[in-house]
Amino acid sequence: MHRIALVVAGVALMTACASSAPPPSPAARAALAPTGKLRAGINYGNFILAQKDPATGDSRGPAIDLTRELGKRLGVPVELVAYTAVGTMVDGAKAGAWDIAFLGSDPARAGEIDFTAAYLELEATYLVPANSRLRTIADVDQEGVRVTAPARANYELYLSRNLKRANLVRADNAEAAFKLLAEGRVEALAGLSQALVSLSEKLPGSRMIDGRFMAVPQSVGTPKGRDAGFVYLRAFVEEAKASGMVARSIQNTGYRGVSVAPPATAAQ
Repeated sequence: MHRIALVVAGVALMTACASSAPPPSPAARAALAPTGKLRAGINYGNFILAQKDPATGDSRGPAIDLTRELGKRLGVPVELVAYTAVGTMVDGAKAGAWDIAFLGSDPARAGEIDFTAAYLELEATYLVPANSRLRTIADVDQEGVRVTAPARANYELYLSRNLKRANLVRADNAEAAFKLLAEGRVEALAGLSQALVSLSEKLPGSRMIDGRFMAVPQSVGTPKGRDAGFVYLRAFVEEAKASGMVARSIQNTGYRGVSVAPPATAAQ
């Protein structure tokens, strides 16, 4: 009952304060920064959300911008906890390695993590090699087609539930998945459109299939049990969307196919 009341209060808070979230309560601050600093799980394997400047080593991207702004609101220093794959970052929730993390929400992750509504959405499609007979999204889900994706990526979890005929081949990470395609061991590579554009340049003749098999919602998560912090985090994300903060951050990346997620519904 206590949890339900907090979530209901959070929805009301988002509706009333979309343009300016109130200062965090002491309980929210303690829940989101129990060590006195805000530890943010950042998956640098998703370069659309976060990447490091090759010259300076400084981090940038929508996940970085939101982390720094949230730290400022909480009045605490920020620590970026770096990951190269989302699976190990998810494991970090149970280990208490981070206080917030930027990743796609999925039912398979809901046992350990509370997710805000999405703050942005990414498109996911397939990359196929030269002379591939696969032309449409529907063509991929056929008998005899092998599709690879990084294990535990949001779109891999989606495909594991939705592919009916094709065989899903899970790879350790995005680099390993691309290697499978380049070596001809699979017929298609699933991934985020922006990442596949870069990968296609490394495989002459390859092409992306038009359209998308899913829109990948990117949310902010916090380990379960931090209810007061979660309520504030939800309100913060809604304000970031409504105020244009997320849109500006996306624009700064220069990537196409990335959009601000719609406002949260009452169910979220």
